[in-house]
Amino acid sequence: MKNFLPFIAVALFSVSIFADASADAYFNRGNAAFNSGNFDEAIANYSQAIRISPNNASVHANRGLAYSAKGDLERAIADYSQAIRIDPNHANAYRNRGIAYRARGDFDRAIADFSQAIRINPDFAAAYVDRGIAHHEKGDFDRAITDFSQMIRIDPNHAEVYFNRGLAYSAKGDLDRAIADYDQAIRINPNFVNAYNNRGNAHRTNGNLERAIADYSQVIRMDPNHISAYFNRGNAYGDKGDFERAVADFETVLRIDPNHPQSTQLRHVIDQLRQESESDR
Repeated sequence: MKNFLPFIAVALFSVSIFADASADAYFNRGNAAFNSGNFDEAIANYSQAIRISPNNASVHANRGLAYSAKGDLERAIADYSQAIRIDPNHANAYRNRGIAYRARGDFDRAIADFSQAIRINPDFAAAYVDRGIAHHEKGDFDRAITDFSQMIRIDPNHAEVYFNRGLAYSAKGDLDRAIADYDQAIRINPNFVNAYNNRGNAHRTNGNLERAIADYSQVIRMDPNHISAYFNRGNAYGDKGDFERAVADFETVLRIDPNHPQSTQLRHVIDQLRQESESDR
């Protein structure tokens, strides 16, 4: 599981200039509806603003965000594209269209849009992160690391970016660098549950079972229903030969989620571990 974390969520354009005051009113009502989570109402208001003032890039871009929020990626892409036709230097419209392409699995187009956003604004931190995620999802871990590293050079104080770079290092098998990035993410945000869990995975793969168990246990302290942490800790206990604790963790997984995708396999493993535990007595 990748669990990428965005650095900056997409943001509405809250200020625009309309020749017609009524278009401005619809635009503002659309923003208010969007911020309230009422995306259909937002779209209706943005559409009315567009009918009155069709050549305003920001209102097309904002309607694209509302369509994206509804999961209507095709209409979102059409609106971002219109915003770009109106204003070819609209870096945010390129970024947001890239996010929609990436969500659709079209990583090449996503990367092209993020790259154009960066050409327009070379310090566009969020676009580096978004492009890094797209590179990772394409399997190009080196380029992903380069993009995350560039974001860190721009602003070194974001735990999510270290976490994402740690994922890329892990995917490359460079576990020491991955652990260093998870360490930094945790230093910045001591409550970063996923960073502890992924660091535990890296420690376990490195054979450091005690540190892995300590990380999974920290996740469980912060989130007592974190299924993945119980599952991972159970595997680490099994690796150590501590079958009783492994069984307890796997049983907790099934108690939290009786329909876990691996429930049949887990029950089989629990039976095997119990037999192992009894034979060791």
